[in-house]
Amino acid sequence: MSDSGVLTGGCLCGAVRYKATERPMGVVNCHCGQCRRFHGHFGAYITILRETVVIEAQDTLSWYRSSAKAQRGFCSRCGSSLFWSGDESGLFDIAAGTLDQPTGLTTLRHIHAEDKGDYYAIDDGLECFPQGAPEPP
Repeated sequence: MSDSGVLTGGCLCGAVRYKATERPMGVVNCHCGQCRRFHGHFGAYITILRETVVIEAQDTLSWYRSSAKAQRGFCSRCGSSLFWSGDESGLFDIAAGTLDQPTGLTTLRHIHAEDKGDYYAIDDGLECFPQGAPEPP
């Protein structure tokens, strides 16, 4: 994280690089089956406005349509799982593990907890929603 609060990150091989000019509230862990398959475990994401993300290097960035309403971005060279993007949303999710350190972020909550893998427990005391997080009031 730079002094300006800009977050940067990228894939394992460095072919995909991005910067995020908005500071998220924190990290959300998603336990849905698609995230678990895409990441090999649950997905940890930051969510920010799409317009605040600049993908600076993207020669190997590929997109996979994972549902009728969303796609997932990954590096076609090293296989790093990077992004989730809903078609009808102005928001953009970035896999927190791809952020350059230090981030200064903390984990806020768990979503889709009823779909979690049977090999682990969610027992950290954070907010935990069986489905997605409720809509803000």
